[in-house]
Amino acid sequence: MRTRITRRIGLWGGIAALGLVAACDMLMPVEPVLTPRARPAGLVPPPAPTVQPTSQQSAELRAYLAQVQSSQLTSGLLRQDGGGPDTPFSSGMLARNFEQIVFFNEYAGPGVRPGSASALRRWTVPVRIGLEFGASVPPSQRTRDTNDVIAYARRLRQATGHPVSVSNNPNFLVFFVSEDDRAATLNARAPRLPGVNRTNLAPVRDLPTDAYCAVAAYASGTDRSTYTAAVAVIRAENPDLLRLSCVHEELAQGLGLANDSPDARPSIFNDDDEFALLTDHDEHLLGMLYDDRLRPGIGLTEARPIVRTLAREATNQGPS
Repeated sequence: MRTRITRRIGLWGGIAALGLVAACDMLMPVEPVLTPRARPAGLVPPPAPTVQPTSQQSAELRAYLAQVQSSQLTSGLLRQDGGGPDTPFSSGMLARNFEQIVFFNEYAGPGVRPGSASALRRWTVPVRIGLEFGASVPPSQRTRDTNDVIAYARRLRQATGHPVSVSNNPNFLVFFVSEDDRAATLNARAPRLPGVNRTNLAPVRDLPTDAYCAVAAYASGTDRSTYTAAVAVIRAENPDLLRLSCVHEELAQGLGLANDSPDARPSIFNDDDEFALLTDHDEHLLGMLYDDRLRPGIGLTEARPIVRTLAREATNQGPS
């Protein structure tokens, strides 16, 4: 989750990152497209929305977040270059970052301590992303956000080698909602996903005031390491780049990169906000996470030699 207003929430459902857990869930937390992109075949355009008036609270939040984005850009943060000569990383660094981001919990939950060890968690079924908008979100913003999610789903599919698409039959819902409509929209639409209810939805529905966005991933049944549903919530008041950065981070976290590390660079899985968008380093993490040599439920001790091999292959380097 992005919080800064700064960033972050988590998953759990079987428990993944956010910090909420229900009997069968798991939570964890969770290039601008300037012209319309072709929609995936079969994706039905939503009906023309009726936009509701904006409250003073939401308007003030939108103005504040615009100032946050401007300040961060002025400070050299929210980079969009994916890393460069100033951000080298070795196979050893990549392996260590993977271990921290994949095998440790960022948030507390029932029986879960922040920083405690965890098994690897990811999806085994195709990830089908659906978009939901609050009544306060104007059509132009809906179009931009829809195009951004469609483009990013393609990138996630390429990085992971796992089926990821935008669909009218979703198991991963992405909500763009404001202070005025967040609770009502999530309560009405998110429980359509199997295993999601108003109780275990609370951590992402009731966003802390310092959170830009959040994601919760859920694992149904007895296998708590295999995700079956997810919900990402992105404040509609965020300006364009902050909203896009939320899309990049929360959707990737919802695939299983649930923790953050202050040592990860160049990476969006670092609370310093240096990078706004998924980096080359992060694409390697996603590819390693979905490599067949690893599996949901594997622990760090068993996975470590495999992770080191995957990192060397990803970087074409020896360990360091």
